[in-house]
Amino acid sequence: MIRLRPRGQYAPLAFAAAALLLAAFVLAPAFAAEPELQHAKPADVGLDPAGLEKLNEAMHGMVDGGQLAGVVTMVSRKGKVVHFDAYGKRDIENGLPVEKDTIFRIYSMTKPIIGVALMTYYDEGRFTLDDPVSKFIPEFADLKVAKEDGPDGMPVTEDADHPMTMRELMSHTAGLSYGLFSQSQVDTLYTKANVLDFNQSLKDMIDKLAKIPLRQQPGSMWHYSIAVDVQGYVLEVLAGKPLDEVLNERLFGPLGMTDTAFWVEPGKADRFSHMYATNEGKLAKVEFGQYLEKPNFLSGGGGLVSTAADYMRFAQMLANGGELGGVRILKPKTVELMHTDHLPASVTDMGPIYRGNRFGLDFSIVTDPNPATDHERAKGEYWWYGIGGTWFGINPVQDLVVVGMIQSRDFRASGMARIASKRLAYEAIVD
Repeated sequence: MIRLRPRGQYAPLAFAAAALLLAAFVLAPAFAAEPELQHAKPADVGLDPAGLEKLNEAMHGMVDGGQLAGVVTMVSRKGKVVHFDAYGKRDIENGLPVEKDTIFRIYSMTKPIIGVALMTYYDEGRFTLDDPVSKFIPEFADLKVAKEDGPDGMPVTEDADHPMTMRELMSHTAGLSYGLFSQSQVDTLYTKANVLDFNQSLKDMIDKLAKIPLRQQPGSMWHYSIAVDVQGYVLEVLAGKPLDEVLNERLFGPLGMTDTAFWVEPGKADRFSHMYATNEGKLAKVEFGQYLEKPNFLSGGGGLVSTAADYMRFAQMLANGGELGGVRILKPKTVELMHTDHLPASVTDMGPIYRGNRFGLDFSIVTDPNPATDHERAKGEYWWYGIGGTWFGINPVQDLVVVGMIQSRDFRASGMARIASKRLAYEAIVD
């Protein structure tokens, strides 16, 4: 059905029908039906069906072996979905199966979504990557930088050698931290200030960060951080509205991502997967974040829930150069910019977990495949994952997209699933 938005004065009643008919033809492209994912047989896009069956066997084996409760995987190549499988349980205790529309906490896979939404404003000329972040967050104009440990838990500070830029904010080189993954006096200050308090607003978070020095000089190192929550606030400033509304208007609505949000609506709660961890050799339900009520804190760094199909829509849009089913989100050059290395040449280490990677704008990029984690064909893949056991990878060289979703607090099991699913998808390539 075509939906019309009345503009200006209503047409005289005698001409209403004619006016509406004309408007339908004029406005139809702007209100087209949500884009659909295209499907194909594996052999039609250069994939071996037997190879994808091995992917199934590996994922099913982890469920049957008690390492995972349930798993959903999707693979697309050359713009066509060729594999979509759900196996196991979303609720072991009540015997409820994981299904293709099961909703998962995607945690840090929220980050690329925020980055893409922000880059829609880049395409509109609203900011450049070299703009200081303080252009949009004046509270950050005079941030100091921790130089060395000081008395009473307060670091000795110095001036920043330059204001943090939007490029640095989007590549985790802005000097921010999380207060979780490293130890320093600045990290302790993050913890004391409770910068990720889920009862606060994004503005409250900004006010706290404005009182804490940067952990290191902007541009001096890659350090995983609260930077994408800050990007979420920048989106609110640019749009003049709450982050959830921005994402609905810029991404979720246009792409038909109907199950992606900061909370699970009551009518969808029965599709929401429980989270599991191993306890005395058995999988046991664990509570890790509540998503059944709309939160005060709209976390751009890790607050969304989604489904495999919704995330495939997002990933396939990027793989297509910013477009899905006739709906354009980003310019092709902007997508390319996002999976281009933006780390300064002096930054040579992202840590052992990311060996063989560099960093773009809210994406990690495989530049030198690590034999321990990557298939040799993975070079060029841009990717990320969520701490609750979700992952994706987009490889423009191989024209391959892999999406996987589980809910597991066992990092070893979720890492094995992520590595195996992507490796087996690459091994299935036959052309």
